[in-house]
Amino acid sequence: MANVFDPQWDEKQDRPPFSWRRARLGRQAGGRAQALILLGIATVAFTVTLELIDPSHVSHGPTILAFEFAGSRTRAAQIMAEWGAKGRSAAHLSLLLDYGYMVSYGLFFALAGFAIRDTARTRGWRRLAAAGIIVPFFALAAATFDASENVALLLTLAGNGGSFAAPFATVCSAIKFALIGIAILYVLCGLALRVKVRLLQPSRS
Repeated sequence: MANVFDPQWDEKQDRPPFSWRRARLGRQAGGRAQALILLGIATVAFTVTLELIDPSHVSHGPTILAFEFAGSRTRAAQIMAEWGAKGRSAAHLSLLLDYGYMVSYGLFFALAGFAIRDTARTRGWRRLAAAGIIVPFFALAAATFDASENVALLLTLAGNGGSFAAPFATVCSAIKFALIGIAILYVLCGLALRVKVRLLQPSRS
């Protein structure tokens, strides 16, 4: 039967085993794989760059992570004093570049989580598929908390954070690490399960 909305449509494809659906899923998987490769490269590049410009390398003082978990205005002021002018400049640059890092790691682990979720649905891994309804979004939420944290830290660096910014940044940082940790663990569990299934499959002679 002709399809007036799509003249190229083949009615035979709209029957089991639904070859059109498999083709569409294949195209989606291919596009997702390309995005994961690009985001993975960007995430690694940002990780290396942020490590190289960490204030501790310039000032031999605390790391940017210590600044994130300062927890109080007093401790944050101590860290900035130990950094000196060069260390504070490095911290400022690190916090600005970190926004690009948030985009890359947030999207990377979200897409990786969606890929694991789809695989779980296909293979009938019900618990992993059920967790995949929510967990991949944890990576995006982590990036959001990371962005809020950086706003507070930039205000603190500029001396405009008051007594609220430093503890707020610490809370955001703790939530960020918890969320991204769960998202990463979900992806690793999915990959481990895939490897296990492949190893248990009988080899074809």
